[in-house]
Amino acid sequence: MGSKIKRATHRFCALLSFVLTTAGPAFAQDDGHPDIPSLLERGLELFFDGVESEMGPALEDFRNWAEMVGPTMQSFFAEMGPTLTELFDHVQDWTTYEPPTMLPNGDIIMRRKPTPPEQETPLNPGDGPTAIGIWRF
Repeated sequence: MGSKIKRATHRFCALLSFVLTTAGPAFAQDDGHPDIPSLLERGLELFFDGVESEMGPALEDFRNWAEMVGPTMQSFFAEMGPTLTELFDHVQDWTTYEPPTMLPNGDIIMRRKPTPPEQETPLNPGDGPTAIGIWRF
């Protein structure tokens, strides 16, 4: 279901960006017939009808999924919200932690990534670890 939504969203965004970039000059033209829809207006109408028919099933699937998991997610955030807020306040940089792991007893732990040892800066740029004999000219 997720890939269908992603594909439909990508198609929609691509088509919408194309229409919006090409529609500006056409809207600026006035042919003197305000009651008759222009070709561009009719094209946009057909375009959005197509988008609705393409995205409709994916959006319906998403709505059904949201209705199914909504109450569970609400209760989760009601119970865990204060604890998660405290965790987010405590952890400043998430890139310094490994992904969480669950222990057999159900505890979830977050380990810090090992800090790499500091490397000495070379005195000569050609003496450093990035200098490779093949690349010297």
